[in-house]
Amino acid sequence: MPSIAPNCMRTLIHVAVGVVINSQQQILIAKRPDTAHQGGLWEFPGGKIEKGEKVIDALFRELQEEVNLRVTNAEFLMDICHDYGDKQVLLDVWLCKDFVGDAVGNENQEIKWIRFEELRSYTFPSANQAIIDTLLGMVSEQTCL
Repeated sequence: MPSIAPNCMRTLIHVAVGVVINSQQQILIAKRPDTAHQGGLWEFPGGKIEKGEKVIDALFRELQEEVNLRVTNAEFLMDICHDYGDKQVLLDVWLCKDFVGDAVGNENQEIKWIRFEELRSYTFPSANQAIIDTLLGMVSEQTCL
C-alpha cells in the first residue's frame, strides 16, 4: 500500500489516476472540461476517492464511470503531491494494462490513445509532469510496459 507523500499534510483532494496502456503500447488520455479546474488540459483518467473508499476501488470505479473500462488489475506506479495554490492534490497513480471494454468519453470528454513519445505534444496540468517523466524514463530504459 502506498504511503502519502510527506509534503501533503494539509487538506487535499485525493485522486486515483490510471495510466491505461493498451496492447499496442498506447496510453489513454482525456481532455478536462473547459469549466473544470485546469480545464482544457489533457490528463490521465481517474477521479476523486470517496471517504472510506480504498484507492484501488476508486480507481476501478472512476475508470468505469469516466472512460467505460473495467480494469481487472493495476500496479502502483507513484504518488504525487502538488500544490496549485488554489488547490492541493495527491495523485495516487497506477498502471492499468489489464482491462475490458472500449474506451469512451462517458462524460462527453475528448479521449485519445497516444504513443509514449507523443506525451510531450499535449499540455497536461503541472502535477502530471512527474508521471510523464517517469513513463518516458521507463520507455527509454525499456523497463515498462
